Amino acid sequence: MSHIRTIILAIGGGIWIAIGGAAYLSVENKIIGSFLFSLGLFMIVTNELNLFTGKIGYLFDNKPTYIIDLIEIWVGNFIGAAVTALALRMTRSGICADEICEIKLDDSLLSIFMLAVFCGLLMYSAVNGYKTISDPIGKHIAVIVPVMVFILCGFEHCVANMFYFSLAGVWNIDSFAYLGVMTLGNAAGALIMPLILRMKNYDIQNNKTKRV
Repeated sequence: MSHIRTIILAIGGGIWIAIGGAAYLSVENKIIGSFLFSLGLFMIVTNELNLFTGKIGYLFDNKPTYIIDLIEIWVGNFIGAAVTALALRMTRSGICADEICEIKLDDSLLSIFMLAVFCGLLMYSAVNGYKTISDPIGKHIAVIVPVMVFILCGFEHCVANMFYFSLAGVWNIDSFAYLGVMTLGNAAGALIMPLILRMKNYDIQNNKTKRV
């Protein structure tokens, strides 16, 4: 039952990221669009839904079986994002992702990976900031600002791209390969800060031991 719950919450996470992506595509102003996109992550953290880029950063805090949860979350996010995209394709919304997908799929895999690393770093900072900051205003700023930064900088978010690729209907071997690279980049980026914090805490612990 826990596996089903994990996937259902991940589907919800994928839906909200897709809605955020749709909002971004619906406006010409990138600053406004990036702000609207942050609604997706805001709804995920406040409703305690599952998002791969928000969960991967806690890999080292959990048992090895957590990897299974991450796979289930990735799949659930894909389902939620893809179904939302397919639903929008059947409406009069006119939202189109063809241009943005063409830019992504014309890029090199190395570029895609590095852009995904930076996105992963920002997503971990956003989710962890919401969890650890006690001030209500600070919690919301922690969610909104990193999302706006990754959108404005053109960093790659694997779940958002699940939505964009589905909306544009560009699924093939190449697009799945690009999505895989984005996923690895997001994972690597999300794990950077936890590793740094672990090293900091290790040094602090060592210094205390030496003093004793």
